[in-house]
Amino acid sequence: MIFDKLFGGGGGGYAAKIDYTAIPYPVPELASAALEGKAPEQMERNGKTYKLATFAGGCFWGLELAYQRVPGVEYTGVGYTQGPETEPTYSAVCAGATGHTEAIIVLYDPNECSYETLLDAFFSRVDPLTVNGQGNDRGKQYRTGVYYHSKEQEDIAKARFALEQEKYSGRKIASECLKAEPFWPAEKYHQQYLEKGGRSNSPQSAQKGSTDTIRCYG
Repeated sequence: MIFDKLFGGGGGGYAAKIDYTAIPYPVPELASAALEGKAPEQMERNGKTYKLATFAGGCFWGLELAYQRVPGVEYTGVGYTQGPETEPTYSAVCAGATGHTEAIIVLYDPNECSYETLLDAFFSRVDPLTVNGQGNDRGKQYRTGVYYHSKEQEDIAKARFALEQEKYSGRKIASECLKAEPFWPAEKYHQQYLEKGGRSNSPQSAQKGSTDTIRCYG
């Protein structure tokens, strides 16, 4: 993902801090939790409780659109997780300077969508054998993983990883299966990027159940 010319990245240092308050829900709430060092299990919105789940699958644009299409997923956001630095920016993460991976977070209704369904979506999109990358994207910031927010998610994820590992005789799954660390939302232009049109200004469907091919770079 190259944004140097489009957004002034590279060469001259890292971008200014992200104004999380200027980005729609759930970004401000997610940023507040991250600033407190938290990775919450659930969030409330308009009297409804949603569970949270975090996944990394290379470039976060295509993975987010895949999850937007899952019935029961009400909100999604892209950002950075599993790194020690606070308030990371896109340019810093891409430079490999923060230890984060590009990730997506979903808020889902457990009455309409199971965690198992979310894992299905993850493994349908990701080559779990690839180390530090997916497709043409390479680097630690593109490593893949499932990051659980609760003991229930941990048990389900670890059991699923064990089943997936059985498919690969003699080859170890590279995808991480770890406790979720604070999730730092990405810049506004990254959020729902492909649905909004991507680089080619050609919006892609986020309709529930859509099977249209996802064009990862727009």
